[in-house]
Amino acid sequence: MSALPPFSKADALASMEKLHDRSIGAQVWSWRYIVLRRISQLGLLLLFFGTAHWGWQVAKDVPLLSGNLSASKFIGLIPLADPFAALQIFLTGHVLQQESLIGTAIVLGIYLLIGGRVFCAWVCPVNVVTDAAGWLRNKMGIQAIFHISRTLRYFILVATLVITVVSGLAAFEWVSPIGMAHREIIFGFGLGFTSLLAIFLFDLLILKNGWCGHLCPLGAFYSLIGKTSLVRVRFDKNTCTHCGECAKICPEPQVLNLKKLDERGYVFSGECSNCGRCSPICPEGSLKFDFKPLIRGHNVQADAIAVQRRTK
Repeated sequence: MSALPPFSKADALASMEKLHDRSIGAQVWSWRYIVLRRISQLGLLLLFFGTAHWGWQVAKDVPLLSGNLSASKFIGLIPLADPFAALQIFLTGHVLQQESLIGTAIVLGIYLLIGGRVFCAWVCPVNVVTDAAGWLRNKMGIQAIFHISRTLRYFILVATLVITVVSGLAAFEWVSPIGMAHREIIFGFGLGFTSLLAIFLFDLLILKNGWCGHLCPLGAFYSLIGKTSLVRVRFDKNTCTHCGECAKICPEPQVLNLKKLDERGYVFSGECSNCGRCSPICPEGSLKFDFKPLIRGHNVQADAIAVQRRTK
């Protein structure tokens, strides 16, 4: 692809002013993906809770959604299993049953198509807590006490798998705040709320996006899967003024490297959670969800339109 078009500081400032001058309706509309994510996360918890406590069924003796985020069954027919949990169980030396293998294949197939870290932004209950901590941290202007590399989560991922092999126990499943939170919310036992409070305070007072962006091995695992995703955030270099508003709000700002975006034409990194924060906030509409096989053609069209505008 061609080099990024030159933009002045005035262009960036004009974009920022355009963003800040948005109407109330436009500001509310820019929160649409956050609202949809909360509906997804809380709705999923409600399905588990309703099935466990209120006996929700699709037919007699056929529960709607039983189990937990590691292994569940939908409408009594469709098994669903967390691939990372299944991998750990396999590494302990246990043989996975056919139903577990099918459930793992279903979930893995879904995330290979729509992005592994979609789990982080659209399913994981911990994300609600970390988003709240991040929002409050920005409001209070709290600065990080220290900085650590985001690659640390991959070392934790490897360490988790090594410990699993050596100990014969599914290491992360025993200490996962995600699993603990889900068990306490749905079944009323465990240290889920304690772990959520610890993560909230860590993200609020110590390190921005500390748990999800730096430490969580499950997020690291899904980042590797996310590289194959067909749902991507497309980048239009012709309209981007480098105002930086997208990077300010993105929980994984390193994925919005402009040079790499121009080379690919879309957000390539599997660390993108497809959370939808950057797209509505961009004042020029330079970032939009798209289907990967169509992105090249859409960017060619955008380039042609940009050339026509410059030649008028």
